[in-house]
Amino acid sequence: MNVEQARFNMIEQQIRPWDVLDTSVLALLSAVRREDFVPADHKAHAFMDIEIPLGAGRYLLAPRVEARLVQDLNLSKRDTVLHIGAGTGYVTALLGHKSQRVIGLESDASLASIARANLRNASVNNAEIVQANGSAGYAGQAPYDAILLTGSVAEMPKNLLDQLKTGGRLLAIVGHEPVMQATLYTRVSDTQFSTQVLFDTVATRLAGFTEPSRFQF
Repeated sequence: MNVEQARFNMIEQQIRPWDVLDTSVLALLSAVRREDFVPADHKAHAFMDIEIPLGAGRYLLAPRVEARLVQDLNLSKRDTVLHIGAGTGYVTALLGHKSQRVIGLESDASLASIARANLRNASVNNAEIVQANGSAGYAGQAPYDAILLTGSVAEMPKNLLDQLKTGGRLLAIVGHEPVMQATLYTRVSDTQFSTQVLFDTVATRLAGFTEPSRFQF
C-alpha cells in the first residue's frame, strides 16, 4: 500500500466532501499519522471510511466523522480541552495540535496505556491520558473551554455541561439509531446553554453512559 497516496485519498475523497474545509485541520490530517494509532491487525484499514475496532467494545470513528468533530469544535491555541473516549489517542493528538492542553479520558486500562505511548511517540506533549469513566467528566480540572465526546450517547448528561466555562462548547453525537445527531452545546451563562444540531451520523456508543429506557408506560 502506498501510505501517502492512501492518506491523500482519505482526505480528498472522504473528508473534504463532508464539509471539512478548514485548511489547518486538513494540514493536520496530513501530518498526524493515523496508521500509528490503529491496532496492528487493522493497519490496512487505517484510511478506510469505517469504524475500526480497538477491543473492549471501543472503536475509532470513521475518519470523516473524526475530522468534522475536530473542525466543528472550533478550537484555539488558548483552549483547554477535555476529550472523552480517547481510545488509542488519535483524536486526542489532533486536539493537542489545535489547543493549549488536552486531558483525554479512557475507561479501559489497556487502551489508556496504548494512548499514552502513541502520544509520546507522536511527540504530542500537551496531552495527557487519564483512566476514568468519561460519563463523570473530570471535575478536578474543570472548567474547560471545550469538551469532545468521540462516540455516541443516548442523551447529554448535565454534569458534563456543568464542567464548561461560560462561552465553552461541548460537541457530542446524541440519539439513537438509525439517526443520531452531532450536537454542539454552548454555555451561555451559569444556568443557560444553547444547542445547535450540526449534522446527522451514526456512531458506536461510548462505554459507561446511562442508556435510559425508550419505552413509556
